[in-house]
Amino acid sequence: MVHVGIGYDVHALVAGRKLILGGVEIPHPKGLEGHSDADALMHAICDAILGALGEPDIGHFFPNSDLRWKNAPSRIFLEEAARLIALRQGKIVNVDATLIAEQPKLYPHVAEMKRRIATALRVPEKNIGIKATTNEHLGFIGREEGIAALAVAGVDL
Repeated sequence: MVHVGIGYDVHALVAGRKLILGGVEIPHPKGLEGHSDADALMHAICDAILGALGEPDIGHFFPNSDLRWKNAPSRIFLEEAARLIALRQGKIVNVDATLIAEQPKLYPHVAEMKRRIATALRVPEKNIGIKATTNEHLGFIGREEGIAALAVAGVDL
């Protein structure tokens, strides 16, 4: 039976941090603030997978109060989500995600994001969908104060 989960994450853009999305470092004068590498895309995907498993959110497994996760690559979180699926003899059917950012333009990086996410989850790239859009200059995203990501995951259990 296929179970579906939804994930959402948002981080503020700040000076002095690298911008990492989908495991890819993207040239930009600001990066995302957070305890780990603050990869909003991987965090949203992780939450979607955990939701499909009926588990608590990413903060339960990787709390920002735990120094082990300070500046950690979010790939680790996806690998753990994949491990939890394997423990239940399940498999990821697909992941579909949307990044919401005014700047930088993300489309040129989507193919590499898909490769890195597919590798972390041990699924074919064709099972990963990633889209990027803007917020049409509205709200905190439109003012370039942050970046958000939404994700849905289907898991066959």
